[in-house]
Amino acid sequence: MCICVNCHYVDRCVTYHAVEHQHQQPHLTDAPTFEPVEPTINVNIRSDETEIQMEWDVVGCESYREEMGKWAKLRPGELVPT
Repeated sequence: MCICVNCHYVDRCVTYHAVEHQHQQPHLTDAPTFEPVEPTINVNIRSDETEIQMEWDVVGCESYREEMGKWAKLRPGELVPT
């Protein structure tokens, strides 16, 4: 699971913006301004005969500042990305 959903900076982070793009999800912001320090991203690749799927998850970041439920506060009523 991406730690970004509980990060204080999720709505302005350039790394999370890239993850949203990779997942073809709407952006929390169109112009992120926060450059995180040393984010670590796991990319899981699954393939079958017809398609290749990639799942990106930020699993570590020196800038991470916990704010439980931050993503959910920004998108009330929507399912939190897993």
